[in-house]
Amino acid sequence: MTAPAPDDLLRTAERAARAGAAALAPHFAARSRLSIEEKAHHDFVSEADRASERAIAAAIRADFPGAAILAEEEERAALDTPGPLWIVDPLDGTTNFLHGFPVYSISVACAFGGTVQAGVVLDPSRGELFAAARGCGATLDRRPIAVSPQPALRRALIGTGFPFRRLDRLDLYLAAFRAVVVETAGVRRAGSAAIDLAYVACGRLDGFWEEGLGPWDIAAGALLIEEGGGVVTDFRGERDVLARGDIVAGPAAVQAELLRIVAHAMP
Repeated sequence: MTAPAPDDLLRTAERAARAGAAALAPHFAARSRLSIEEKAHHDFVSEADRASERAIAAAIRADFPGAAILAEEEERAALDTPGPLWIVDPLDGTTNFLHGFPVYSISVACAFGGTVQAGVVLDPSRGELFAAARGCGATLDRRPIAVSPQPALRRALIGTGFPFRRLDRLDLYLAAFRAVVVETAGVRRAGSAAIDLAYVACGRLDGFWEEGLGPWDIAAGALLIEEGGGVVTDFRGERDVLARGDIVAGPAAVQAELLRIVAHAMP
């Protein structure tokens, strides 16, 4: 099976992400009245998540009828689907969204043969669209972007996410957090992994690490970083981050130092 053209995938991904954002908008204004479920401790889903996912799926299938979709809430195609697989987070940063904290995003990516070929991260609050196609570079609002030229961890600003789904690992995470704080210019936790990864891709952050993520959290963001000239691995230094859900990312020098700290503290 031949992979669709990258431009076609990007057009669909962008259109789908914007459809999701349109579905989210009225729910943000009425968020105090949303029906909310707790899937697990600290892990919420709302009517807004589901409305966005349905809008995204409809937009994808308008261009690719019968498309296989792996999404966070309802669409559950297998990660090892042999043909094109759309990997979707309809609302990354649900807790932020529900509290009116304006850091949340929509992530839409397409993988083929297990490799992500195209993806976008849309930040509805700022109207920013990050996009990448494999071998074609990464852009922010259609302008080329690249990871920072930061040569070492000492002056780096690092993003992270707390292991709220794996509180049994909290002490290990805090050990890594302490070590990173000591060896860097600072650490930030915004609450949307997709946005954090997009910020690494454009140099606003110099690196990022988190564990226990879903493929929908990182598929588009990881491609953005790779196409922006950065390195993305799991805690073992391996590249299959979608399957493992652990990620360390950044420009090569920073990523290598960050990986050393994280791998030591969080085996």
